[in-house]
Amino acid sequence: MLLSATPGVFNRFSRRGSRYFLFFNNLSSSCSLARTVDFVEQSSSTHSGDYVDLHRRMRGFASSGDYRRAVDTLNFMRYDLGTATVGDYNALLYSCLKSRRVCMDVLVDLYTDMKIFGPSPNALTFCILLNGMLSLGYLQYAISMTHEMCQSCFLPSFRFLTRLFIKLLKSECLVNSINVFELILKLNFMPTVRSVHSLISLMTRAGRYQEAYGILSILLSRGYFCSAYIFNPLLWALCKSGRSYEALEILFLMKRKGIIPDACSYTALIYGLSKEGFCKEAFQCLDDMRDDGKEPNVRTYTVFVKFLCGDGKTNEALSILARMDKEGRLTDLHAYSLIIRELCLQDRIADISEVLHDISQKGLVPNCYTFSALVGGLLKTGKVEIAYGLFIGMISKGCPMDAVVYNIFLHSLCQENKTSEAVSLLNFMSGKGCIPNVVSYNIILNGLCKENKLDVALEALDKLEWAPYGPDVVSFNTILSAACRQGNSSMIRRVLYRMEYQGVKLDVIGSTCLMQYFCNVGNFAESFKLLELMLINGPSPSTVTINVLLHQLCKNRFLRTALQVLDCARIYKIVPDISSYNILIDACLSEGNYLLVGHIFRGMYSQNLRPDIFTYGSIVSNLCRKGEITAALQLRLEMLDSGLCPGTTIYNTLLETMLKRGKFWDVIALLKQMALEGCEPNHATREILNQANSRGWLKGVPKMAKLLGFVIGNQWGSLSCV
Repeated sequence: MLLSATPGVFNRFSRRGSRYFLFFNNLSSSCSLARTVDFVEQSSSTHSGDYVDLHRRMRGFASSGDYRRAVDTLNFMRYDLGTATVGDYNALLYSCLKSRRVCMDVLVDLYTDMKIFGPSPNALTFCILLNGMLSLGYLQYAISMTHEMCQSCFLPSFRFLTRLFIKLLKSECLVNSINVFELILKLNFMPTVRSVHSLISLMTRAGRYQEAYGILSILLSRGYFCSAYIFNPLLWALCKSGRSYEALEILFLMKRKGIIPDACSYTALIYGLSKEGFCKEAFQCLDDMRDDGKEPNVRTYTVFVKFLCGDGKTNEALSILARMDKEGRLTDLHAYSLIIRELCLQDRIADISEVLHDISQKGLVPNCYTFSALVGGLLKTGKVEIAYGLFIGMISKGCPMDAVVYNIFLHSLCQENKTSEAVSLLNFMSGKGCIPNVVSYNIILNGLCKENKLDVALEALDKLEWAPYGPDVVSFNTILSAACRQGNSSMIRRVLYRMEYQGVKLDVIGSTCLMQYFCNVGNFAESFKLLELMLINGPSPSTVTINVLLHQLCKNRFLRTALQVLDCARIYKIVPDISSYNILIDACLSEGNYLLVGHIFRGMYSQNLRPDIFTYGSIVSNLCRKGEITAALQLRLEMLDSGLCPGTTIYNTLLETMLKRGKFWDVIALLKQMALEGCEPNHATREILNQANSRGWLKGVPKMAKLLGFVIGNQWGSLSCV
C-alpha cells in the first residue's frame, strides 16, 4: 500500500537529521556575525540590497540552473537576515523545477531540511514538488512525495492523482498503479473511466484476472458507473486464455447490474466460445446479441469465419459472408483471405475463382494478405506450378508484393531442397525493390542446413545483406541446432565463437540444443554444468530443456538422476508438463519399478495434470509385454470413459498381443470397435495382420481370414457391418 511504509527515497535523509540538528544548535550569534562578514565579502555582488532584491536574485539563480548560488542566497536570508519564509523556499523550489536543470535528489535534500529545521512545508510546497516531479517524469519520487504529503495531513488533489495514475499506467508500472488507485479510492475520489479501462487492460495483460474482477466489484459496490467499455478488456483476456465460461458469468453479472454489453463484449464471447469448440453456444450468443439490440459488426462475423475455416467448414463460412451481404455489411479482405486459404487446402479451385470474382464485384482490391493466403494454400497442397504461375502473373501486372509472399515461396523451395533456386528468388526479390527481411535470410540458412551445407550457411552470415543489426539469435540457432544434431563439435565451436564476436547471447533454444548434443555424446557432466549455468545466470531453462535431459537420462538408465533433475526443476519454478511425467513413467515401467510409478503418478496429479494417450500407451504396452491382455483391455475402457480415444498405436499393440495368444474372436470384436470409432488402420496394422495370415495362425478360422481381407484390402468401413 502507498501509505503503509516509509518510501526508500527519503530513508537516507532521516539518518542525516542528527548532523543537521547539531549544526543548528551550535550556531551562536557571534558565529553568525563572523559568517555574515565572510559571506558578504565573498559574495558582495550577490547579496547586496534588501530582502526584495535578494529574493529576486535567488529566483534568478534558480531559474538559470545555478542551484548553489540560489541556496547560498536563501541561507543568507534565513540565517543572517532572518527573513526567509516558507514562501521563499517554495519560490526556490518552483524556479528550480521550472528551469528543468536540477537534480531531483538536491530538491529532496532541501525539502528534508525544511521538514527537520523549518520552516515547515505547507500545502503549496507539496503541490510545487509533486507537479514538478510529475512534469519531469520522476514518478517514483512523486509517489514517495505523495506519501509524505499524506503523512503531513495534507491531501493531494484529484487532478494530480489522476495525472500520476495515468502516467504510471502508460509506463506499465502495475504495482505502483494499483497503489495510487487504492489511494484514490481511500480519499473517496472516483477515477476516470479511461484510467480504469487502462488499469484493467494492464492487469489482464499480466494475467491478474481475479484481481481485475475484484477492482470492478469494488467500484460497483461504491456506485461507480461501470460501462461495458471497462469490462471488455477482462472479457477478451478470459476468452483468449480459454476461460470463456468465466467471461460468460461476468456478462450475466453485467446484465444483472444494469450494464448493457456492447458489440465488443459479445464479440469477445463469440471468439472464446468458437476457439474452445462451442460453436452452438457461439451462435446462441449471436442471437442474444441481436435480442439486446446490438448488431454484429465485421469483426464479429470475421471471428466466426476464422474458426469455421479452422474446422474445415468453408460452406458455413461462405454462408456467413452471404449473411453479411444480406445485412448490407461490407466484408473485409481478412475474412476473404481466411476462406481462400481453406478452399486451397480443400482443393476447391472453382470455388476460389468465385470468391475472387466476388471480391472484384465488391470493389475490393486484393492485398498482400490475400495473395499470401492464396499462394500459401496452393503451395501447401503441392500445386507449386500453379502457385508460381499465379505469382509471376501478379508481379507482371504490378500487384503489390511484400516480403511475406516471397518468404512463402522461399520456404517452399527450401523444403524441397532447392536452396539454389531460393537464393535466385532472393536476388530477384531484391531486384524488384522488395527488401528481404531477417526471416527471408533465416529461411535460406535453414535450407542450407537441411542440405547439410553448414560451412556455406556460416559463410552466408557474412555474404547476406543483413539489416543494420545483423543476424539475430534465430539465425545462429538455425546453424547451431543442425551442428548439434550432426554432432559436429568443430562447427559448434565456430558458431559459439561467432555469436560471442557478434554480441549475440545464447537463448534457451540454443542452450537446449547444446544440452541435447552433450547428452548424445554421453557427456552428462557438461549437460549438468550447462543446466547449472542456465539456472544461475540465465537464460532460464524451459520445460522442453528439462524434458530433453530427462529423456536422455532415462534412455541411459539413470532413472534416479532423472528424478533428482525433476525435483531441481520444481525448486526453480520450472513447471513439468505431462511429457515430463510420461518420460519417467515409461522408464519406470521398463525397469519394472511399479512402486515408483505410483509415486510419479501422485506427483503428476499434484500438478493438476491428467494422463494422456501417451501415458496410457506406455502402460498398455507394458501390460501386453507381460501378457496381461485383460488388464490392458480394461485400461482401454478407462481411456474411453475419460474422453480419450485410443490411437492406432495402442490398438496395434493390443491386436498383436491377441493374435500371438490366439484370441481370434477378441480380435474380431476389437477390429469392429476400431471401425465404429473411426480409427483407421495404418501400415503397421496391415503388417501385423499380414504376418498373422502368413504364419498360418488363422487356419480353421475362415471368418477371421475374411475380416483380414477387408482390412488388408482397404475395405475398412465394411467391418462395422460384419
